[in-house]
Amino acid sequence: MKEKDELKKIKKLIKTSDNIFIMGHKNLDLDAISSNIGMCYILQKLNKKCYIIIDDTEHEMGVKKVLHEIEGCYNIITSNEIEENMHKRNKKNLLIILDTNKKELVQSKKALDLMQKRVVLDHHELGKTSIKEGLILIDTKASSACELIVRVSDLYNIKFTSYVATLLLAGITLDTNNFMLNTHAETFYTAYYLSVYGASTKKVQYLLKQDLNSYSEEQKLLTNIDIVDGNIAIAKSSPNAIYRRQDLARIADTLLFFNDIEISIVIGKIGKEEVGVSARSIERNIEPLMTKLGGGGNENNGAATITNKKISEIVTDIKKLLKEEGK
Repeated sequence: MKEKDELKKIKKLIKTSDNIFIMGHKNLDLDAISSNIGMCYILQKLNKKCYIIIDDTEHEMGVKKVLHEIEGCYNIITSNEIEENMHKRNKKNLLIILDTNKKELVQSKKALDLMQKRVVLDHHELGKTSIKEGLILIDTKASSACELIVRVSDLYNIKFTSYVATLLLAGITLDTNNFMLNTHAETFYTAYYLSVYGASTKKVQYLLKQDLNSYSEEQKLLTNIDIVDGNIAIAKSSPNAIYRRQDLARIADTLLFFNDIEISIVIGKIGKEEVGVSARSIERNIEPLMTKLGGGGNENNGAATITNKKISEIVTDIKKLLKEEGK
């Protein structure tokens, strides 16, 4: 009942807004970009001026394919172009944040500074750095931001084109690792709903295809694994290899498919001074551990970014935290 009330509030905010800006998290993945496009499609059908904010200069392969295919179909702007596209009356502007609720993870901090009228629609746990101002709708049981966008479309009985339906299905497929994790009855119903509107599973697999070199690098990471307490797998990269966040997440998903592994934690450099940590869990709540590392997530899915610390030091910290939790 509460979620229905919140969705109605979103409908009211959209109705009273003329210029609407959408953004996801930094380092866009298919769930983030597809939910952005899905929301923008809905707003276009409502005759709203809609802008997708993207400051990323590099994109993973699936996102790159999508951005190439939609070129010219949607208003995609950077932070530097926000002010020139805002309505003169600030209350007529609305900022919609999808697939993250953390201030430091959004595409544009400038957008947060410029617009106080906000909606956050996400499936990750709230944390210390979560956005508090605005209408916050968090459903940690949802598989993905794309699943939440389908719920928004129900408010208006809007039917997606087969292409947009495909993108939304791709986002769900990514975040559930081909419907093996983070799923519930509504997830499968949503997939069915999108297939009715022509979502193509063949196209989804095309968008999810990996680069062969990236796959080879992932396999190298899988050769360096510590097993803690018989059921926790900790994989760590070499100090010199650089990975994308989505690579670490994919490896964490993969580790859960091995016998006896209930928690997977993958650690690798994602920048010159940044180390990414991606964690997955079948039953045990992983969110407190990620929060202690400065990140967040939900019960089965979490991540953190740590700067100016060696991978070996982070592994030691994680093992210490796991030991404390087990007491």
